[in-house]
Amino acid sequence: MSWKRKMHGGLLGFIGFMLSPLSWWNDLFVNVPLAVAFAWVVSLVYKPAFMTAAIVGYWLTNVLGFVLMHKGVQKALTAEDKPYTARSFVKDLVVSSLYTLLIVVLARVGVLKPVADYFASAP
Repeated sequence: MSWKRKMHGGLLGFIGFMLSPLSWWNDLFVNVPLAVAFAWVVSLVYKPAFMTAAIVGYWLTNVLGFVLMHKGVQKALTAEDKPYTARSFVKDLVVSSLYTLLIVVLARVGVLKPVADYFASAP
């Protein structure tokens, strides 16, 4: 396996990590600006869709992050290029959606909460 292939896969994986929700600080510097830029473009066509487009854009950056991480790791660790099929995309979309659902459930049941709430004393 060539070093170029490993470097390309590593770069894809790094970009994917930067876009994914797995990097805790990326929202402020990467995902939100990209989502707002996406919403600006959408609002040029239909102004009332700005907020919805920002939310969809934010979710899409996270999905793209997972897809790029998957492809980057696959490229860096395997010797053959497999085509990225519609089935692979659906699989990545389902995994991203399940991850999103898991985060929502964990937040709803109180496992994920603001940091200060973890250290608050019980009444």
